[in-house]
Amino acid sequence: MFQNCVVKRVLGIDPGSRITGYGIVEETQGKLVFVAYGAWQLSSKEFSDRLKEIYYNIEQLISEHKPTEVAIESVFFAKNAMSSIKLGQARGAAMTAVANQNLKVFEYSPAQVKQAVVGYGRADKEQIQKMVFLLLGLHGKAKVDATDALAVAICHLNSVKFQQVSKLYDRGPTR
Repeated sequence: MFQNCVVKRVLGIDPGSRITGYGIVEETQGKLVFVAYGAWQLSSKEFSDRLKEIYYNIEQLISEHKPTEVAIESVFFAKNAMSSIKLGQARGAAMTAVANQNLKVFEYSPAQVKQAVVGYGRADKEQIQKMVFLLLGLHGKAKVDATDALAVAICHLNSVKFQQVSKLYDRGPTR
């Protein structure tokens, strides 16, 4: 049914002010295919320099891997207001890099990502990692930030597929 669909390559981003994770997943003929993943340990002590690093790294990643869409985890509200502000600024740096490459950004809450990948909106990090590795045929361990970024990409691909199927079965109001 979806074999003639355009190949989608999604860059998933798990933004952070100290570590930013990324994961690229492609959907080819209805199958999820792993492309790349990793996490950048931001080296600069100055916060503004870390934001610049996020921007530059995302820009380089887009240039190298040519994703067609980008998905990013939305801000959750931490107990520490300053942490939430810094997270928002890290997201802003990532989103600006994406926008400057003329790509559309899709945002998903942590609960949406967990629901789409594990089937349970309160899944823990270990459950997410196991399911991501199972879905993509990966082995071993990865940094949590990288696994979370892959999960965001998978969430987006699953959401798009769900919307396509919904349109097929949406016949409007019955009489």
